[in-house]
Amino acid sequence: MRELMLVLKAVADKNRMRIIKMLDKKNMCVCELAVVLEIKQPSVSKHLSILKNAGLIQDERSGQWIDYSLCRARINEYAPLLLASVKKWLNDDPAIVSDLEKAKTLCRSEICGKG
Repeated sequence: MRELMLVLKAVADKNRMRIIKMLDKKNMCVCELAVVLEIKQPSVSKHLSILKNAGLIQDERSGQWIDYSLCRARINEYAPLLLASVKKWLNDDPAIVSDLEKAKTLCRSEICGKG
C-alpha cells in the first residue's frame, strides 16, 4: 500500500502534474521547468524528488545538465499504470496547453546561463 500512496500523493499536486505532462513531451532540466512553472528552482527540485521517489520520473546527466524524463524502468507496479493514464488526461487543459507551448520555445543555454 505504501507504494500506491507515494504515487497518488506525487500526482495530487498541480505543479507535479504539469511537470509530468511536460516530461511526456520532452526531457527537461530544472531551469527549464522553473521557467515554465514560474516557480523557483529549489521548489522544482523538491517536486522532482517526490516524483522520482514515487517511480514516475528519472534523471540522467546530459553534458552540463541533468535531464529529467518519465521513468522507463518499472520501479513499482503503480507508476507505469498511472503514467499511461496521465498521458491521456488533461490534454485540453489550458494550463497544460500553455506549458507545452512555452516549453517548445525554451533555449536551455540562455535560461541556465551555460553553454
